[in-house]
Amino acid sequence: MHKNPSPLTLSELKDLSSQIKLWGNELGFIKLGITDTNLSEYTPDFKKWLAKNYHGDMLYMQNNIDKREFPELLVPNAMSVIVVAMNYLTDNTMADILTKKDKAAISRYAVGRDYHKLMRKRLQSLANKIEDRVGKFGYRAFVDSAPVLEKPLAEKAGLGWSAKNTLLINKEEGSWFFLGTLFTDLPLPTDSKEKESSCGKCKACINICPTNAIVAEGQLDARKCISYLTIENKGVIPLEFREAIGNRIYGCDDCQLICPWNRYAKLSTEDDFKSRNNFSNIGLLELFSWSEQTFLKNTEGSAIRRIGYNSWIRNIAVALGNAPYKKEVEDILTERKNFSDIVAREHILWALDKQKLKKLGHGKDTDKKRARNDRIWLKLSQKTS
Repeated sequence: MHKNPSPLTLSELKDLSSQIKLWGNELGFIKLGITDTNLSEYTPDFKKWLAKNYHGDMLYMQNNIDKREFPELLVPNAMSVIVVAMNYLTDNTMADILTKKDKAAISRYAVGRDYHKLMRKRLQSLANKIEDRVGKFGYRAFVDSAPVLEKPLAEKAGLGWSAKNTLLINKEEGSWFFLGTLFTDLPLPTDSKEKESSCGKCKACINICPTNAIVAEGQLDARKCISYLTIENKGVIPLEFREAIGNRIYGCDDCQLICPWNRYAKLSTEDDFKSRNNFSNIGLLELFSWSEQTFLKNTEGSAIRRIGYNSWIRNIAVALGNAPYKKEVEDILTERKNFSDIVAREHILWALDKQKLKKLGHGKDTDKKRARNDRIWLKLSQKTS
């Protein structure tokens, strides 16, 4: 990182910090905070999480631990980190989709364009504005692109608190936002973190989790999480979790949907985050019929594309197995039972067996938690419709 040759006075740094926050607002960031690079308060818990293997097959999480712990090793001469948040919630229909078992539930962050490029461009614009004001300075922008502990940095910068579901929550904005960071060699004044969590005694997120992945307050076993199972996991989805997945084919928003603080979340004004290709209200049968070429075309510029076509088919097959019996569902599963990918094929055959059992009047869902959650989503969908 370039070393800033002309130090600013404390007064100038304070003025610059205030101006950065105004620029951030102009660039569409709902929150912007500034912190230092000291993460000694957070890294012990991160290391314990890794030691329990809660990261599953996300092996990149255990790489470059030193750079996560000491950001100045990642970005030499870094003194301050500007942390930004951008709201991605563009509608309130997710609870409704969860009650319609023939529809595809796709995590709200993924129904629009991929956020990485958009946020990096905005962070670069912010850096340009700073440079116009102070001259050349050292900086690097990151949006899920390096070993950065974004949530701890965001908490230190005062953007919110780490909730029981491990997400960052803000009293004014809820948790429907992306995070990005701009590392700088400017010794900017830092913001204060929240004094304490505002979750109180609430355990709604823990209780609603379909697969019981939140194993304790603030501890997530990713190996059980539907977001991990449908996105990060490239292999077989364990049988014990398939029915609990329901119609969720890409990620899971349950712990956010149920969070009382998200009642205050506002809808995003970013056009790029609005649903494309009807992803917020599309049928499972339509998606399952896509060829690989259609999948690649319709997911161009989308975060969904990263899982690849085979995992896409695997996930939808599970959702079709969980759907009510329909001849059309049985027919398309039968048609694709010899699918080329062995992992996806195994899930298609599982789904076909489930449909056949339902056809005979067997295999009725008797899981009390799933039935309870369905009632909750139905009530929520009625409130937001």
